[in-house]
Amino acid sequence: MRNERLCLLYLLLCLPSLAACRQKMADQPRYEPLEESSFFADHRSSRPLPVGVVARGFLNDDEHLFRGTINGQLAPTFPFEITAEVVDRGRDRYNIFCTPCHDHVGTGKGMAVQRGFRRGPPSFHLDRLREAPVGHFYDVITNGFGAMNDYAAQIKPRDRWAIIAYIRALQLSQNETLQDLPREDRQELERLPR
Repeated sequence: MRNERLCLLYLLLCLPSLAACRQKMADQPRYEPLEESSFFADHRSSRPLPVGVVARGFLNDDEHLFRGTINGQLAPTFPFEITAEVVDRGRDRYNIFCTPCHDHVGTGKGMAVQRGFRRGPPSFHLDRLREAPVGHFYDVITNGFGAMNDYAAQIKPRDRWAIIAYIRALQLSQNETLQDLPREDRQELERLPR
């Protein structure tokens, strides 16, 4: 009995100290974004970046690669070499992000359109889009256009360019004539049974 009373007394003495140990980090003093501060002479709690600071990983200063423009104009060229691997990557990304509306060959009759999407996108095979600079496609993927939402958050810049390379390949595949093919390829096609 005496041990029980001693334990109870010890517990009662320790209980206030346990409550004092509770730390609530969410309640500590802090500034809300852009809140006024009396601590700094300029009264701003958000501090400007020090002179000469260099961004790490998010600088995105290459206008051609990250905005699809050159000197403020839509870029007519790709910002890096287009290889078979880039086109393959573009095909993969196109099949994931673009085919629901644009379909697998770029005619604008994807499953979303067939199921009632309010208005289908234009075909990539229109003269207007075949002649458009590649920067136009980059801008549309990045910022959206008409009923198309932007895909800047979903598709990384290099993947956007890969998709555009694949779109150019689609445009070539759907709009070439027999006379546009190299002689060896024409001869091989002519040998095939019809």
